[in-house]
Amino acid sequence: MSNGTKWCRGCARDIPLSGFASDRNRSDGLQPRCRECVAAYSAERYRRRQAAKGRVVREHVDVSAGHKLCRLCGEVKPHSEWHKNASASDGLSTRCKACRAVLARAGHLKRSYGITEAERESMIVAQGGVCAICRTAPPEHVDHDHQTGKVRGVLCFSGNAALGQFKDRPDVIRRAAAYVEGNLWNPTLVAQGVYRQPS
Repeated sequence: MSNGTKWCRGCARDIPLSGFASDRNRSDGLQPRCRECVAAYSAERYRRRQAAKGRVVREHVDVSAGHKLCRLCGEVKPHSEWHKNASASDGLSTRCKACRAVLARAGHLKRSYGITEAERESMIVAQGGVCAICRTAPPEHVDHDHQTGKVRGVLCFSGNAALGQFKDRPDVIRRAAAYVEGNLWNPTLVAQGVYRQPS
């Protein structure tokens, strides 16, 4: 120890005295290793203990001020990409907004329809990547039978809304198709002056 510094046994450098934690059992009152070495050694011991238990320990990532690491996607993002969370130590959510959106969508599919994101995607592929009804618009909404809960397909917004407006009644949907085709209100001439209305 000289000139306000001390040699560290861990990193073999001269470190200012403030870089050492106190230790009453030592003649100089300081630990033999600097704070950085002690922290690294403790972290390594912790990792080894956890590995022995079969657990995975995440590596420490240095993050600049105003940013945070999302443990789900592994990306460092600015604080604007995080939702607020008053109960968290840093006041931010544990996952970034993008990851939370993915998890929320997956949770909604599982809770509401009993399917996974992968199952939804395979249905879209089976439909040719378009709405199962109009065959042109991108499929966005999972459609299901409100009586049985069975998923029928993935529809565009208009197709899904139309089924809802028709209350999933095939008879009404058939009449709507006949109406659009011009057949519903056109009476048929049966005899002179006698017309039959379509049923």
